Amino acid sequence: MAVHPVVEQVTNRIIERSRHSRQAYLAHVEAARIKGVQRGALSCTNLAHGFAAFPANDKLKLREQKQPSVAIVSSYNDMLSAHQPFEYFPKVIKEAVREVGAVAQFAGGTPAMCDGITQGQPGMELSLFSRDAIAMATAIALSHNMFDASLYLGICDKIVPGLLIGALHFGHVPGIFVPGGPMTTGISNKEKAAIRQRYAKGEATREELLEGESGSYHSAGTCTFYGTANSNQMLMEMMGLHMPGAAFITPGTPLRDALTRAAAQRAVAISQQGGEYMPIARIVDEKSIVNAIAALHATGGSTNHTLHLIAIARAAGIVIDWTDFDELSKVVPLLTRIYPNGDADVNHFQAAGGPGFVIRELLDAGLAHEDVNTILGHGLRAHCKEPFLDGDKVVWKDLPAQSGDEAVVRPASNPFRADGGLILVKGNLGRAVMKVSAVKEEHHIVEAPALTFDSQEDFMHAYKAGKLNRDFVAVLRFQGPRANGMPELHALTPALANLQDAGYHVALVTDGRMSGASGKVPAAIHVSPEILAGGPLGLVRDGDIIRVDATQGVLEALVPADVWAARKQATADLSASHIGMGRELFAIFRNATSAAEEGAATFPLPSPKDTTVPLHEGVDSGDIMPGSDEDFLIRKNK
Repeated sequence: MAVHPVVEQVTNRIIERSRHSRQAYLAHVEAARIKGVQRGALSCTNLAHGFAAFPANDKLKLREQKQPSVAIVSSYNDMLSAHQPFEYFPKVIKEAVREVGAVAQFAGGTPAMCDGITQGQPGMELSLFSRDAIAMATAIALSHNMFDASLYLGICDKIVPGLLIGALHFGHVPGIFVPGGPMTTGISNKEKAAIRQRYAKGEATREELLEGESGSYHSAGTCTFYGTANSNQMLMEMMGLHMPGAAFITPGTPLRDALTRAAAQRAVAISQQGGEYMPIARIVDEKSIVNAIAALHATGGSTNHTLHLIAIARAAGIVIDWTDFDELSKVVPLLTRIYPNGDADVNHFQAAGGPGFVIRELLDAGLAHEDVNTILGHGLRAHCKEPFLDGDKVVWKDLPAQSGDEAVVRPASNPFRADGGLILVKGNLGRAVMKVSAVKEEHHIVEAPALTFDSQEDFMHAYKAGKLNRDFVAVLRFQGPRANGMPELHALTPALANLQDAGYHVALVTDGRMSGASGKVPAAIHVSPEILAGGPLGLVRDGDIIRVDATQGVLEALVPADVWAARKQATADLSASHIGMGRELFAIFRNATSAAEEGAATFPLPSPKDTTVPLHEGVDSGDIMPGSDEDFLIRKNK
């Protein structure tokens, strides 16, 4: 199937825009590959430190340096349900790689925080920057340079992007992502949301709320709604970084363990010693990034990925922006209805067809690139499969031609809506993103007076005092990455939903984040530039008429130009967001972050002036790919 012209156009634009930084990145990767794994050059003292605690047989293999060593980098902790299953994965992995003559070591752990716990709390102001801290922790784990391949164990909001950013800074090392899977289904997400709204109105007790939440979040595994965590898993499938169909198999099951073993043994196969060398730099390229954006749109995925995918691409020397997301959203249809865009959870989605069904539909419709590399080799079609057990081994079979439930997942020929529902809005307030896949059409345009707030607490005080029973646009300021780390503002969702349900025309405009679970209330989020970078959101005053128009992509303060030009930026005392709960440790992140549309990243794009390997003249970044030991940078078509 020919690739859709818009997909082709956006891809080519990204390739051209990224030419110099992508070439620089691949030159960095080549330099690292040429140097090779350090254990071959370590002194005896250094090497002895590297395997001192290893079992005798594994130690012998490392001493001989003939068999690959696989790094395990894990986000395990036993407080968070999504990460608790990773406790026993290293044992499974080590046994699996021994079966194929290799060894594995637990190289290091990374932080893993839960936005579900920190929502509306001071700890949320560490959340976004934890992504780059996780990338740093990944780099530290791999900095011993003892490893020929890596397995990355992570699943939730900032963890997978952070692991991938770290992995891409070791782009010469093959890597596979190993998920833990979602918890089994508890009470419905619709019922949980209803309890939250009743509690916000004062119609449910705290005990009733806790009972409902506990009925939803009840066991090991990820939350079952389609927020950032499960969007992560869909994107790893689409980018070919998972074993096919690994995303949504529940933990503690034989199939989950079989997929983990298969990933471990595949990591050995794609190491240089394994004969099918496939470094992660060769997988994550411009086309795979476009594929990830397409999958995000097709599944109504998390708005957080309008930050994370940009940062991931940046780590690989690829430059994308919200215009790319917007143009792709116009042609990629919504193929799923998973809460908060529907009533089903990810377990229902998996049973109805899952990621493999979506990938196949996008490929068949020409809305994704098939000619990409994955951990299985070349071509994304191999990931349109479903895993099954054959004894204690995993096998993959073709998916049924039809959806198992067209109320949950549909073919591209009969989508839920013709676009992806993620929209770029812009105007004199800056640039922002809106997710409208769960917003009813009658709410796609809101034109109402502004009410400005400088914190979630200010908003909730006004709500509880009955001051918001009116049409308004809530302008929540000083929530950007430089101001306070760009926390999610999901705690506002029940209150805004109640006001909308009461018949008021309401919307949210903010330089903060909303959530992967943002739902039925129109919200223009990630407004960029943020106020502390001179963004015009700081010029809004109470009573200004604000137009939020998702149909035309407009974000405007309807204020006379001369009045607007004469205004000075609002100010706020942000000291309370900079001290306590460890926030002072993150001052360097706040001071060094890029804009939201640049991924809110604290690391630079690869630069040609920093390369240690000459760039190849005349080689397009879209054509560069790692090859043999003799010629790492080659043209695909020669």
